[in-house]
Amino acid sequence: MRMSKYDYIFSMLVVLILVVQNLKTIQCHTKGIRPISSSSGNNTTRTELTEQQFMKWVSFVGGLKHTVFKAAKNKLFASYTLHVDKDPSIGDFTTIQEAIDSLPSINLVRVVIKVHAGVYMEKVNIPPLKSFITIEGDDADTTIVQWGDTAQTPGPKGTPMGTHGSATFAVNSPYFIAKNITFQNTFPVPAPGAMGKQAVAFRISADTASFLGCKFLGAQDTLYDHVGRHYYKDCYIEGSVDFIFGNALSFMKGCHVHAIARNAGAVTAQGRSNELEDTGFSFVNCKVTGSGALYLGRAWGRYSRVVFAYTYMDNIIIPKGWYNWGDPNREMTVFYGQYKCRGDGANFAGRVSWSRELTDDQAKPFLSLSFIDGTEWINF
Repeated sequence: MRMSKYDYIFSMLVVLILVVQNLKTIQCHTKGIRPISSSSGNNTTRTELTEQQFMKWVSFVGGLKHTVFKAAKNKLFASYTLHVDKDPSIGDFTTIQEAIDSLPSINLVRVVIKVHAGVYMEKVNIPPLKSFITIEGDDADTTIVQWGDTAQTPGPKGTPMGTHGSATFAVNSPYFIAKNITFQNTFPVPAPGAMGKQAVAFRISADTASFLGCKFLGAQDTLYDHVGRHYYKDCYIEGSVDFIFGNALSFMKGCHVHAIARNAGAVTAQGRSNELEDTGFSFVNCKVTGSGALYLGRAWGRYSRVVFAYTYMDNIIIPKGWYNWGDPNREMTVFYGQYKCRGDGANFAGRVSWSRELTDDQAKPFLSLSFIDGTEWINF
């Protein structure tokens, strides 16, 4: 029997009502966590529910498999070695850039460029397709690469080169390794509030890079930890404001972070901008020293993520520890943690309420090389 127009309209209204009622029962997910219900059938307090939700979030973040990255297949054994020396009678080249330029446009084998002791006044750039390069100095105290550009420095076309272009040494290719060498931007510490004085000593804009026994010297924006997975071991990093910054996924072990701020500064400005980005900085067994009043980090990215564990902190650390970049909304989305740190600056009592003193379970995902899938590509 054919349905009348009015019966059809009535049946559609019934279906619509049922669908709307059903949608009310569906719980949305943010980072895999159900939101807190407006009422509870037990005696669990809202504070307890909030803490349970936070723990689920930590488990989710710690359990990420870094699916945004491809499987890493490093090549550690050198196919050949090039030597750089200020004396042309000793080395194959007198500058690092000349050695890099000598490689094939697409490099697919591990090449070691041994840089002999000396101060190399040059601006170095490794292009995207020259992978598997190792830069190895005689010693970080005696092998130094330095330049002095800032974000305001005119580029080839006469316009300011910006923070990205100011780097003394820039790497854009994967599987880069640096050992026992210093990268320095010689521009001095700028006055508080100065504009355009970002001066990068080193920029890494590629996946799977390792730094062993290196030094990074600068002031504002010393180390641009731009993108990719990176490993820093026994390195020394010096600067004033946001001197470790970027949106990489990086693990720093046994590193010495030293501030030279005139007034106030910040160690990190991690740039994670949305909840789907699997990035962040983890500092383990490090130490933070220096001058000025220092924040552990500023929320450059709305979802900025930084953890300090087993780290010594000098009394220069501002008791609040962290700064929201002038945006209170970021306090709801950042992840700032501290775990079993020591020193006068490590007292958690004065920290902002939106940072965390992590438990064993909360800290575990950030304490080993698995944080950066290190077992895939780090074998030294």
